[in-house]
Amino acid sequence: MTQLKLGLKILKKILLGLLCFLVLYVSLAFLFSKITVNSEQRNEEKPIAIYIKTNGIHTDIVVPVANKIKDWRNKIKFDHTISKDTTFQFIGFGWGDKGFYLNTPQWSDLKVSTAANAAFYLGTSAMHATFYNEIRESEKCIKINISKANYQKLVAYIETSFQHGQSGNLILIDAPTYGDHDSFYEANGKYSLFYTCNSWANQALKSANQKAAFWSLTDTGIFCHYQ
Repeated sequence: MTQLKLGLKILKKILLGLLCFLVLYVSLAFLFSKITVNSEQRNEEKPIAIYIKTNGIHTDIVVPVANKIKDWRNKIKFDHTISKDTTFQFIGFGWGDKGFYLNTPQWSDLKVSTAANAAFYLGTSAMHATFYNEIRESEKCIKINISKANYQKLVAYIETSFQHGQSGNLILIDAPTYGDHDSFYEANGKYSLFYTCNSWANQALKSANQKAAFWSLTDTGIFCHYQ
């Protein structure tokens, strides 16, 4: 009986600790996402249009397929997609947990093991590249004009998120894609409770000196600074 009471006491402490952690985690995530960084934009020429695009959960950074600063076709081949269409004008980048990307095309496919690996820094990451012929602005797709210098910084940030092979090429993941115009690549970094796919996109905006959240785990934490 004494052992049972002791066990229940320990269980209560564990549950209380988890509850306190959850409340603190959610509170800090909400508060820090409301703090704007890079809020003052310098008066400079901003000839390059980029986009932040969300599917309601996950944020992608969308950029021109090619311009004088960067031609993404040199490494992200049209042949890597099912359609092999060479007329695309834009390309979207999203970083995330590899298990989520490859094994969870729908939320109904989510497994406890996949979620645990992602949440607790146990999985690996992947970059998802999606081609677009056109981009339509909406509440879920916001256009941002940036300078050439800031676009170069954004390009550098995206490039360092990819793993590169010995030849310098990106490492294509041979796996089913979400559609006819996308592909997956091995990436650097690890997903966790404290660094999500949206954290990566938020950091991308920071790297390009654009408005962003101090820390954001969600797409709303990014988009609230542009509404």
